Amino acid sequence: MSTSSSPVGEVYLSREEIARRVGELGAELASAYVGRNPLLVAPLKSSVVFLADLSRALPIPHQVDFLELAAYTGAGSGSGVRLLKDLDACVVGRHVLIVEDVVDTGMTLNFLARTLLPRQPASLAAVTLLDRPYRRLVDDVPLEHVGFTVPDELFAGYGLGLEEWWRALPDLHFVTAEELPASLTGDGFRRPEPGAAAA
Repeated sequence: MSTSSSPVGEVYLSREEIARRVGELGAELASAYVGRNPLLVAPLKSSVVFLADLSRALPIPHQVDFLELAAYTGAGSGSGVRLLKDLDACVVGRHVLIVEDVVDTGMTLNFLARTLLPRQPASLAAVTLLDRPYRRLVDDVPLEHVGFTVPDELFAGYGLGLEEWWRALPDLHFVTAEELPASLTGDGFRRPEPGAAAA
């Protein structure tokens, strides 16, 4: 059901719950990466809010960089992920931490690992705010740090958007079909970018 303050459904994770868990992840990562100057790598766009908060919660020297991905469906070649914008930073010899908002099927994270590992980082791991391990299609993913394991529902807020709607909401909300704008229909709106049906 819609709330009076938002066009989407009830809150699943409040901003306070998210902030508390992000702080815990920051402490966890600080212990794991002390003295290693990690490079935090986030795919645009939906990971940006989580990355910003995680970066502030990480009390050790680190750098951040971004890349952009897109899902595709090719004639005769199935579906997958392609790189639209590469990193600016060189990852050779760096401790690289991929920062994801949602890990779902594992396809996006697997693609990122296969893209970055040949560049010879010193280490490669991933952290995600939300995880749906029961939806995995690919098991070979370097996911080592998880904020929340969540149910198989549609969410919006805290960076997650549906065709750019509702990314700026500070809490994470459920979204049901009747709450979608008229232009948004069908299963394709689990996420409109690689994290959607192929996260």
